[in-house]
Amino acid sequence: MADHPHPLRRRRRGRLAQHRSETADQRVAVIGLGRFGSSLALELTRRGWDVLGIDTDPALVQRHSDTLTHSAVADCTDPEVLRQLGVHEFTSAVVGIGTDMEASILIASNLLEENVPNIWAKAISRQHGQILERLGVHHVVLPEHEMGERVAHLVTGRMLDFIEFDDDYALVKTVVPDSITGVPLSESAVRSRHGVTVVGIKRPGEGFTHATAETVVAKGDVIIVTGKIQAVEAFAEAG
Repeated sequence: MADHPHPLRRRRRGRLAQHRSETADQRVAVIGLGRFGSSLALELTRRGWDVLGIDTDPALVQRHSDTLTHSAVADCTDPEVLRQLGVHEFTSAVVGIGTDMEASILIASNLLEENVPNIWAKAISRQHGQILERLGVHHVVLPEHEMGERVAHLVTGRMLDFIEFDDDYALVKTVVPDSITGVPLSESAVRSRHGVTVVGIKRPGEGFTHATAETVVAKGDVIIVTGKIQAVEAFAEAG
């Protein structure tokens, strides 16, 4: 990496920049546009987020510049570069660098110094992950267990876990939306209205139990639902 890096390129797509740039909770900086970072960034963009993609490799940035909301060629091991790019104003940032452990740790430290509320970082080993956790990184991702698309669902907020299966189906852990609270699941019309099935429930302070037609969910409960990916996404975001 260069001794005195500077951002070389920033690209904005007007249709999203106008509507998303001031929506702090839907802005995310993805630092490192390799396989993991790019898949994450593209999935978040698909879901309507304002995504700033950053990498030191101009070819990688160019490859995704027409798809991401913003892009920049920059070395984020320099804290001043992060400030110039406005990353300190984001509520979420992802360190997708895996091959350069030193850069990963430096960038994570810079993000922590800037008090970015939600920091996700890819680790290339459990030892690397432990270092990131000790620094105070909020979410550490091991590549052998996580994929960018899955993490994108978690970064967006309401989903607590997301597992995709074949044939476009997914299993999701999420906080129960208000629309189905207070009545038995059989009366909530969750299947007909949302196209998903509630298969498990966890009340605060208790373990998960199997959900039945008579189960009544309450505000604050965590539930497991399954269904088509688009349906479980919409259900989890219903609030």
